[in-house]
Amino acid sequence: MPIRPKSEFLVFGQPEIQQEEIDEVIDSMHKGWLGTGPKVAKFEQDFAAYKNMPYVAALNSCTAALHLSLLAAGIGPGDEVITTPMTFCATVNAIIHAGATPVLADIDIDSLNIAPDKIREKITSKTRAILPVHFAGRPCDMDAIVRIANEYQLKLIEDCAHAIETEYHGEKAGTFGDFSCFSFYATKNVSSGEGGMVLAKREEDIARIKILGLHGMSKDAWKRFGDDGYKHYQVVECGFKYNMMDLQAAMGMHQLARVEKNWLRRQQIWSHYQQAFADLPIDLPAEVEAETRHAYHLYTVLIDESRAGLSRDQFLDAMTVQNIGVGVHYLSLPEHPYYQKRFGWKPEDYPNAHLVGQQTLSLPISPKLSDTDIADVIQAVKNSIRY
Repeated sequence: MPIRPKSEFLVFGQPEIQQEEIDEVIDSMHKGWLGTGPKVAKFEQDFAAYKNMPYVAALNSCTAALHLSLLAAGIGPGDEVITTPMTFCATVNAIIHAGATPVLADIDIDSLNIAPDKIREKITSKTRAILPVHFAGRPCDMDAIVRIANEYQLKLIEDCAHAIETEYHGEKAGTFGDFSCFSFYATKNVSSGEGGMVLAKREEDIARIKILGLHGMSKDAWKRFGDDGYKHYQVVECGFKYNMMDLQAAMGMHQLARVEKNWLRRQQIWSHYQQAFADLPIDLPAEVEAETRHAYHLYTVLIDESRAGLSRDQFLDAMTVQNIGVGVHYLSLPEHPYYQKRFGWKPEDYPNAHLVGQQTLSLPISPKLSDTDIADVIQAVKNSIRY
């Protein structure tokens, strides 16, 4: 029996944009304040309140947040930073841009997060920091990772790109490390199109990140076009063009205001999928651990060809034929030719990450999905297995 595709293509990760964001962006355009201004400051205040952390800096991406956090942590040439092979390339690229060397520690096959025992195996005299990634919104084992960081006096930088709502043992993700970095990319749980945020435990670190994020200009540069009149500035470091615009913050403010409502919808979709796919010959995400909160940013399944009867890539094709957008998060980093050539990484040296990279597939889980969309995704998965 031929597969009947959905009438319109379902875009993977499509954000839910409501009238509040549209009106706020238009307001910025009417006022003519498009760059860094009062709405960026308001977004920072709102995010600080949500995380109950006083020191924050809004930037133009999570990649920028990672890069500047590493620099503010004093990481540079000759240093090693341990991170996961199951992440987006930005995580290791930021380490490289800081002049340091990324070192990979394999993941736990159930949580898909970096395994603390593998971190210990990779510590050397050159190790200066640990950079865990809360993959898909599931918290890492932060008790174990914090113990390791304290034992070896290492900086801890949390990659929270997937983890705005995530909690671990009653504490919010992003409050464990010296620094934590968040993403507001188009597909993220809070979206500003592009954008990022840094949290830090020390005020002086955020002050330096703000300087580095705007060309290395002194802090008054952030206020030079404010209501108080022009402020002179001085260039005190060789910085970067990493600042967030008010146009981005205009979206982010209202997205953040709905983050808990949207989280409940993501949780509902996650539960529908877990029930609907329970009897299929595919591996589903592990259930949420006790005393944790999953952000439900990604819903990932593993397609083992020997069980499912088709490969992951064949499954991708079958879903696309049915007009269902899907993603791959991710090929493991050692599978990419650049890192193989530069660092000599081999996929087989990270067997858990390699297995996941070859089998993983992400299904739509946006709060924008209607009940009909969810039913279509479920049917398409079942059709693909039978196909």
